[in-house]
Amino acid sequence: MKVVRIAAVAGVLVLAGVLGWRLTHQPKTVLAAVSHGKIVQAPLFRLKPLSGSGTVSLAALRGKAVVINFWASDCGPCKKEMPRLQAASERWRAKGAEVVGIDVLDSRAAARAFARKHGVTYTIGFDPLGDTVAPYGVLATPTTFFVDRHGRIVKRILGPVSKADLDTEITRALES
Repeated sequence: MKVVRIAAVAGVLVLAGVLGWRLTHQPKTVLAAVSHGKIVQAPLFRLKPLSGSGTVSLAALRGKAVVINFWASDCGPCKKEMPRLQAASERWRAKGAEVVGIDVLDSRAAARAFARKHGVTYTIGFDPLGDTVAPYGVLATPTTFFVDRHGRIVKRILGPVSKADLDTEITRALES
C-alpha cells in the first residue's frame, strides 16, 4: 500500500511540474490578445474523445459557433457549471452551436465518472497531459472560450460560466 501511495504522489508531482513548465513556457500571443478583448484565431486541437472512438477536432466544427470548456474532475467550480453547459448544448445545438469539453490533466476513469454523474452528453476531448492548455493560455479550470463560425475566439471567461453568459456569448459567436 505504501508503494502505491508513493507512486500516486509522485505522479501528481510530475503532472504539476509539467503543468507549471507549460504555463511558464506558453506562447503569450493568444492569452494576451484575448485578455485585451481582441478577436484571434483559436488554436486548433485534435484529441481522442473521452468515450468512444474517432477524434475531437476544432477544425471539424468550422462553420459552427463553438463553446470550448476546459475542466477537470477534481475542480469544484466545474461541478457547478456542468449542468449549465449541458443545458446550453441542448438549447443551442439546433441553432448551429456546439459545446465541447476538454478534460485536462485527469485520469480517464475519473473524467468518465464525472461526466456520467453530471449527465454530460456533449463532446468531450480527453487531454491527460494538458497539450491544449498552453496554446489557449488556460491558467486554471474552468475556463471557457467562445469561438465564432470562422474559428476566432470572441470571448474567454475564467471561472464558472453563467447561463446568461452562455446565451449572450453563443449569440455573439453565431453573429460574428
